[in-house]
Amino acid sequence: MNWLELVGWVGSALLVWSLSQTRILRLRALNLVGCLILVGYNAAVAVWPMVGLNVVLAVINVWYLRKMLTTRHDEQTYQAVEVGVDDRFLAHTLRVHATDIARFNPDFRWASHGSRRSAFLVLKGDEVVGVVLSHAEADGIAQIDLDYVTPRFRDFTPGEFVYRRSSLFTERGFRRVVSPPGMVAPYYHRLGFRPEGDAYVLDLPASAPA
Repeated sequence: MNWLELVGWVGSALLVWSLSQTRILRLRALNLVGCLILVGYNAAVAVWPMVGLNVVLAVINVWYLRKMLTTRHDEQTYQAVEVGVDDRFLAHTLRVHATDIARFNPDFRWASHGSRRSAFLVLKGDEVVGVVLSHAEADGIAQIDLDYVTPRFRDFTPGEFVYRRSSLFTERGFRRVVSPPGMVAPYYHRLGFRPEGDAYVLDLPASAPA
């Protein structure tokens, strides 16, 4: 096997590997790299139909990647919707993703909390991409019990659409939001939270913005 054949195999392997990804951003990025490698390989061996095919696939990947990256913080694309803590669809979502939730939130115990609880679903269109659950602690603290992102959107931070709208907490009298205990791979430093001990803390404004 010469080096050119090796390049072709690497490109093909990347395409196959990309299709095994559950994270949509990673899938598109790996698929794009594989397509670009195969454009070069097929051009070198003069297989022009395959060059054309991979150019088209690369353009499609670039289009989707651009759309995903430019809308990842867009409130017109993602919406935080408050639901009842006993909502059946919420219970269904937690049940369907229970194994994955336990992987990233091993300390999650939703049923054990008191009555002052809040639940939010983060949606992209009609697809659930995240769940944020919290309960009230003393001294105006909103303790986040679960901040979960579905596998397809794990490279994004949909929870931000709950925290960005501080009125969701300040209208309930909260002055501080604390990240979930024991959360694996927290991302709160990217949302303006500050580290405090083993947690991340977001200090809220004194009142909801007008």
